Amino acid sequence: MVKGSIQQEDLTMVNIYATNTGAPRFIKQLLRNLQRDIDSHTIIVGAFNTSMSVLDSSSRQKSNRDIPDLNSTLDQMYLTDCCRTLHPKQQNIYSSHCHVTYSKLDHIIGHKTILSKCRRTKIIPNTLLDHSAIKIEVRI
Repeated sequence: MVKGSIQQEDLTMVNIYATNTGAPRFIKQLLRNLQRDIDSHTIIVGAFNTSMSVLDSSSRQKSNRDIPDLNSTLDQMYLTDCCRTLHPKQQNIYSSHCHVTYSKLDHIIGHKTILSKCRRTKIIPNTLLDHSAIKIEVRI
């Protein structure tokens, strides 16, 4: 977690990595542990290693029952998936040649009040690894 300011605007950046096993439960618990530090200036980025929407995974993958619970926790904490919010109908599926699956595992989560400052997001495809970089432009 990095807290600072850019042009006198407070900003908190949190980078997380969740392992493949039990990722939704791990992320939910981590968010609960960080709840005191998460405010309207928070952006959480990282490899969540889980899809958070049916639009983010292929039909070949089985659904995880913990994902609705994670999304409920995000909603209770007034957090949202910035990519999904800015592009609600776009199907964000990216191929993993390593794992022969198709999903969006990396996410940018932001406090709902920071969305007005988010201009756009872009996924930068990567054919060598099982994750792709995500770029977000924030207007300060």
